[in-house]
Amino acid sequence: MKMNIRIGMGYDVHRLVPARDLWLGGIKIDYPLGLLGHSDADVLIHAICDALLGAANLRDIGFHFPDTDVRYKGIDSKELLRMTVQLLAENGWTVGNIDATVCAEKPKLLPYIEAMKQCLASLMGVGVGDVSIKATTTEKLGFTGRQEGISAYAVALIVSAKQSKIEAVHEV
Repeated sequence: MKMNIRIGMGYDVHRLVPARDLWLGGIKIDYPLGLLGHSDADVLIHAICDALLGAANLRDIGFHFPDTDVRYKGIDSKELLRMTVQLLAENGWTVGNIDATVCAEKPKLLPYIEAMKQCLASLMGVGVGDVSIKATTTEKLGFTGRQEGISAYAVALIVSAKQSKIEAVHEV
């Protein structure tokens, strides 16, 4: 039987500024700068949303949640991810797994990665083992290296909801 799966890729970037909280992967990071954006500017969640939407051929985060819409002003990006997963479900897809990388010179993210994985897995209805998050620097090169912003990349695998139900029956 042919598996019905798709893969999508997402990317996001936001500028670091004073007087904003820093949110990454749904977790508040203790840092004196935060990311500037219409929402809470969580680049990791935004990249994941784009990867999921792209895999399902449902356009991108800006199409569904435009920064020109006051409903999304200051919104918690965890809510955007919940709505994205719901859009996938409405179109017959479930999340398979996520592999993501955050590019930031500072702060060091290792102490936060496990909490991010747990938060994101819960939001997407998958196991913690289905969410991979890595952090890297750009070796002081570019806007990231100059600590002007943070970017994130994500790859998502989605599975047809019908396929998931068939596999669950065969596992019983």
